[in-house]
Amino acid sequence: MNVAQALGALDAREARLLLAQATGFSEASVLAHPERALPPEAEARFLGFAARRARGEPIAYILGEKEFYGLPLVVSPAVLIPRPETELLVELALARNPASVLDLGTGSGAIALAIKRHLPRARVLGVEASAAALAVAQRNAVKLGLEVEFLHGRWLAPVGNARFALIVSNPPYVAEDDPHLSEGDLRFEPRGALVSGADGLDAIREIARVAPAHLEPGRWLLLEHGMGQDEAVRALLEQAGLEDVDTWPDLAGIARVTGGRLKC
Repeated sequence: MNVAQALGALDAREARLLLAQATGFSEASVLAHPERALPPEAEARFLGFAARRARGEPIAYILGEKEFYGLPLVVSPAVLIPRPETELLVELALARNPASVLDLGTGSGAIALAIKRHLPRARVLGVEASAAALAVAQRNAVKLGLEVEFLHGRWLAPVGNARFALIVSNPPYVAEDDPHLSEGDLRFEPRGALVSGADGLDAIREIARVAPAHLEPGRWLLLEHGMGQDEAVRALLEQAGLEDVDTWPDLAGIARVTGGRLKC
């Protein structure tokens, strides 16, 4: 495959991004000077990127970066690629102006870091079971100059008896036999960050069971979930003793986040 063939096989936007990454020029410069010849090293890098994209690898992993809530985040195959619909979880968190926040299954640190950026006085912690993912989150915190404490462990195990003004999570919520797992970007993303039992709700069940003991009175637990799971998640939160349980839709109108408040 030569450069012309690679360009023809790529989406125009993706071609510009990969050319910019390969050459070190800005995307605007690549667009403004399409006639510019590529140095041999840059051509080899671009063709390598194009080949990876042709195999279906997500553009975010090839670039090593993904923007989330205005933050340029480092990403790798060790972490889930941050998605626009998860920004709803950040917005709902910020609206509650919490003094302390716990982000469960932090992955790249996207949620925790976005909250910290907009609530600099809040104490923000992120918990992650994958050591490789935790390293990505810590790298992002250093890169962005944000003081978030990251802990290694499963869900609430690392926090002891601590209580928080807000607990948030974008946990795994895909059913293990979901056919989408063999399609698109999901083929390349870490399965442990996606799949959660036969119905996709195992992680949410566990969080709903243990999180209330770590909430301050009157404070919130907010959980992202998949399409069609809102009724089941509301029931789990109500069974856990939370009140004012509600669900909020994302910009596509899909029920995306469900939360409840611990009784005062």
